[in-house]
Amino acid sequence: MCQRKYALDLLQDSGQLASKPCNTPMDPSVTISKESGTQLADPSSYRRLIGRLLYLTNTKPDICYAVTRLSQYMDTPTIVHQQAAYRILRYIKTAPGLGLFFPKESDLNLKGFTDSDWGACHDTRRSTSGFCFFLGSSLISWKSKKQTVVSRSSAEAKYRALAQGTCEAQWLLYLLHDLCIDHPKVVVIYCDNQSAFHIANNPVFHERTKHIEMDCHLVRDKVQSGTLHLLPISTQDQIADILTKPLHLGPFQTLHHKLGMLNIHSSLRGAVS
Repeated sequence: MCQRKYALDLLQDSGQLASKPCNTPMDPSVTISKESGTQLADPSSYRRLIGRLLYLTNTKPDICYAVTRLSQYMDTPTIVHQQAAYRILRYIKTAPGLGLFFPKESDLNLKGFTDSDWGACHDTRRSTSGFCFFLGSSLISWKSKKQTVVSRSSAEAKYRALAQGTCEAQWLLYLLHDLCIDHPKVVVIYCDNQSAFHIANNPVFHERTKHIEMDCHLVRDKVQSGTLHLLPISTQDQIADILTKPLHLGPFQTLHHKLGMLNIHSSLRGAVS
């Protein structure tokens, strides 16, 4: 499932069809904030571009974080924001036919990955939560969203992301039930933060967890009821990391491959084995 024609039309309408492609949608060495650069004289073109990119994220989770980040500056966009948006277009040009692949034969085991950065927003110091869920080997749900409160520690930021992933897992179970699809196995969620992992499995509240008590109750209730099972994972293998921060080429390509995306137009030319 891809939006190749839509992507090519977007490149042509924005004048980036002849631009030089790049390998990542966002440059991790560039700091982007509300005050970065000179404000655009006419912000309507930037807003229109971001709106069209948001629609493209329906089949391209690899640009979800970059588009979500730039959408936060639609009220007063600057030249720096516009250049960052053009970089996303240059990344799309690398493989406009890239999309989600859903194999005909796959199991129905639901598993998810949750992650967050910590205070990376230079304007508000809020963290960004990210999660993605797979049904078998198929990616069916993902989100990248800035948290509503400022987290005082990385463990708190990770745990709030875990709570959001728990809500998504429960909703997916309800959806499978409505579709008359039985899911007898426990939903597995992978978390790369040991503190958040232990808080979810520890029945004793500590002084450092009072401010996230509601999220503690939510996640622990699903764990104790047998709906969820939490497993630790290394940061290098945390797929949701691609939804929380800009990555360098090496880590980005590694996690991008694990999303299960495929460019069928390249395979028709014999470029993909």
